[in-house]
Amino acid sequence: MIASLRRLTALCALGAALAACGTAGSAGPARPAHANPAPSASPSVSRPPTLAPGPGGLTPVFEHGPRDLGKTVALTFDADMTADEGPRAASGEHFDNPDLIATLRLLKVPATVFMTGRWAEQYPAQARSLGRDPQFEVANHSYSHYAFTGDCYGLPTVGPAGMRKEVERAYASLRTAGVPHPLPYFRFPGGCYDRQALRALGATGVTAVQWDVVSGDAFATDADAVVQQVLDGVKPGSVVVMHCTRSAAPTTARVVRAVVPELRRQGYRFVKVSELIGGTNGHR
Repeated sequence: MIASLRRLTALCALGAALAACGTAGSAGPARPAHANPAPSASPSVSRPPTLAPGPGGLTPVFEHGPRDLGKTVALTFDADMTADEGPRAASGEHFDNPDLIATLRLLKVPATVFMTGRWAEQYPAQARSLGRDPQFEVANHSYSHYAFTGDCYGLPTVGPAGMRKEVERAYASLRTAGVPHPLPYFRFPGGCYDRQALRALGATGVTAVQWDVVSGDAFATDADAVVQQVLDGVKPGSVVVMHCTRSAAPTTARVVRAVVPELRRQGYRFVKVSELIGGTNGHR
């Protein structure tokens, strides 16, 4: 299973070229998620559920929710523009996908977006729109989308001393873009992590969120094949990883339009990652 996940993870990490999503909005102030462990965003907002730290304070890792608490599934979308892709955006490459977000809104599908700080800087209005829409929750995908381990699908790497800074800098960028309540969840770039990375992030209070279903939408041109891969992989409690960039994942909106009604026909209910984590805590 680990080998399969690592092989499939390459689809969402290739060349650090994958990127993000959003719809228009205006920028405004927001609150960073942490320099201290897992804060609630304001007194009126309930604290999002997190997993308890591992042995020695290691960052806990979440892959999927309980299999026996109903047919729920979480769609997640990586907004992984990298630190060095600014010139490509300036030359006209689109690292957003308004059609995808409009589709999710039309279908009333809640979703969790793991956003890099660099993407939030490129698209602050869109980041703010997502962060202030209760249908979505925005979480941390590092600032630069550089790998936290060596040998991670060709991604540049971050040394141990820079790992916590990557997380905190991303939260600062989300705050500046206008995301009011970024969640205490973190997705490792490329899905690559080791014990050293888990130790480095322990003080941030985040829960690392992986997945058990990879869509295969990265660089895909055959939407039907992606749809089938998702449908074949989903189980109760699944977390599906997808992308939302017009340049590197052009089929994703079409995939969502096909997957959502079929999973609903099968009796699945779409939820955010926070609900799955909350269900996992209650199931212990």
